[in-house]
Amino acid sequence: MAKKENERYKDTSLSAEERAEDLVSRMTLAEKVSQMIHGAAAIEKLGIPEYNWWNECLHGVARAGVATVFPQAIGMAASWNTDLLGRVADVISTEARAKHHDFARRGDRGIYKGLTYWSPNINIFRDPRWGRGHETYGEDPYLTARMGVAFVKGLQGDDPKYLKLVATPKHYAVHSGPEKDRHHFDAKASEKDMRETYLPAFKATVQEAKAESIMGAYNRTNGEACCASPTLLQKILRDEWGFKGYVVSDCGAIRDIHEHHKLVKTEEEAPALAVRAGCDLNCGMYFPHLVRAVRKKLISEKEIDVALRRLFVARFKLGMFDPDEDVPYAQIPIEVNACEEHRALGLEMARESMVLLKNEDGFLPLSKDLKTIAVIGPNADDTRVLKGNYYGDAKSVVTPLAGIQNKLPEARVMSARGCEHVEPSEEGFAQAAEVAKKADVAIICLGLSNEIEGEQGEGRKTYYAEVGDRREIDLPIVQQRLLEAVYATGTPVVLVLLNGSAVAVNWAQKNVKGILEAWYPGEAGGTAVADVLFGDYNPGGRLPVTFNKSLDQLPPFEDYNMDNRTYRFFKGEPLYPFGFGLSYTKFKYANLRTGKTKVSLGESADVSVEVENVGRRAGDEVAQLYVTDDEASTRVPVRQLAGFRRIHFEPGEKATVKFTITPEQLSVVDEKGKQRQEPGTFTLSVGGCQPGYEALTGDTTGVVTAKLEVAK
Repeated sequence: MAKKENERYKDTSLSAEERAEDLVSRMTLAEKVSQMIHGAAAIEKLGIPEYNWWNECLHGVARAGVATVFPQAIGMAASWNTDLLGRVADVISTEARAKHHDFARRGDRGIYKGLTYWSPNINIFRDPRWGRGHETYGEDPYLTARMGVAFVKGLQGDDPKYLKLVATPKHYAVHSGPEKDRHHFDAKASEKDMRETYLPAFKATVQEAKAESIMGAYNRTNGEACCASPTLLQKILRDEWGFKGYVVSDCGAIRDIHEHHKLVKTEEEAPALAVRAGCDLNCGMYFPHLVRAVRKKLISEKEIDVALRRLFVARFKLGMFDPDEDVPYAQIPIEVNACEEHRALGLEMARESMVLLKNEDGFLPLSKDLKTIAVIGPNADDTRVLKGNYYGDAKSVVTPLAGIQNKLPEARVMSARGCEHVEPSEEGFAQAAEVAKKADVAIICLGLSNEIEGEQGEGRKTYYAEVGDRREIDLPIVQQRLLEAVYATGTPVVLVLLNGSAVAVNWAQKNVKGILEAWYPGEAGGTAVADVLFGDYNPGGRLPVTFNKSLDQLPPFEDYNMDNRTYRFFKGEPLYPFGFGLSYTKFKYANLRTGKTKVSLGESADVSVEVENVGRRAGDEVAQLYVTDDEASTRVPVRQLAGFRRIHFEPGEKATVKFTITPEQLSVVDEKGKQRQEPGTFTLSVGGCQPGYEALTGDTTGVVTAKLEVAK
């Protein structure tokens, strides 16, 4: 833009903060407010084009045409590979930049075509009934934090001056259902649970990854609306964590403050309350009431200026007002979008997301010499279930049926849908049984879909699900009956699960020879499934959530107390534990050592262990470090993840894996939410699963333990 004298906001040599301050000073109150809603208007006199802040990239650029569709977030979490996730995020941001500049050069500045992205979702998946849990990185705050940091860094880039994109960790905070109540629900969480479980991932993405934006949640937390919470937005986020970016409301959340939470009596009070607490941008249309709110002296124009400066700092950091030739990311050509290299990365992530749950007597991998194969089930050839939610349009997708047909072009591959996901009709059972009888093996693809679990309004209202959340955690009854009917033919059965949350497959665990968890695996999902089933890829994924046996093992859905929730506090016996996954090879752990057997308060502890592939196949192992406080003075987790490494091993290869345990990981959080260290002993465990579950893994992996003392 042409620069006139004293137009400091056009001076590219000045900081984003200086430019934003000058630009905001030139606006009228109405113009300022027009920039604080997600569909921001153009201000021609200042050279400000219209801009829509609403963009999505949960697992690929969403809702903006063709893009690479990666596995859903819960599947990427199952990779336990932060480096790979960082590469995925970098590709997503590359495609987002290419799209944005291509759209802008054609004058298209509509929704889903900007540079401010409302991802990742780093809420804790505390209950498998929550319909949006598949958008998250699972139930553990440490795993979620590490994945969240990698994703935010990958999106925002590493240029010293310009942001590649703005990342927006969400939904801050204490948000994980029930979906039907989210617009009026008060999620009550103790100070201890807040600091121990619900807040750590947000803290990490703010302090380590320098997230430029945060999205508030719909619900209240301990009485305060999350998008107008002085506790969350000012005391913790800004004062304690040092957050300098902007806060955006979830869509319609400001309206909720007035109409559903009923915390204020008038339309003007809701946005005034939100902005004064630290919410800067409204997804929705309630912030326009700020003009009247200023007139009624509910908020000052200076307070509005603070919020608006934060928004324009982000836009200047994105290079929106600078010549394209000055912004390195503006040079990315549209041709990179969904290119072969990016789609190959989608396949790589899909493979790494696969979790082998059962392999009776080494039944898997299947022989490629099989002559006749039956591929059965509602998820066998349904492209929708590959995508989860918030997705783009893939150039092409490969279902499990197509992946198997491509893998074995000489074999006879028969298929039958068998049933729908939840409708009770069994009309397709006979055909499914018939093709199973003719086959050497039956691969049955069951599970869930985004029509069963999802955001409010996405899921169907059935006996099984309601407005996105699930009522049950078993396989839908009709699918269970289909599985039993196919099993009754006597043909060996492999179960492939495609779903976004834990499914209680107790009958299958007892009866089926092989079970593979494939999640919603993205555009290349069917290829990845076939690669694993027929041995071209050795699965190394691990569960990012606990698979409970039944609802009887869970507290009420509405209860946000962490007692008996997730592996960290669950006292029962799960079907499959957090961190669980099998391999086609065998790994041995030995020589767990600590740099010191005793460390002082405030001192870190170094840990090393030898891991060896003692099997005949190459494969990945996920070494997991868990810490248990043996002598805590308050309730602490049974154990908690403190480190992990995914490493590839050739047969016979050995490596020393090293971890560092921080003083924070050797601390307790008291009932007032204060973190402190106490002297005492800790049990350290390193292995390919949690300690105590070695029987489930057979001899595919192991666990070794040691003691560490923390002294005054």
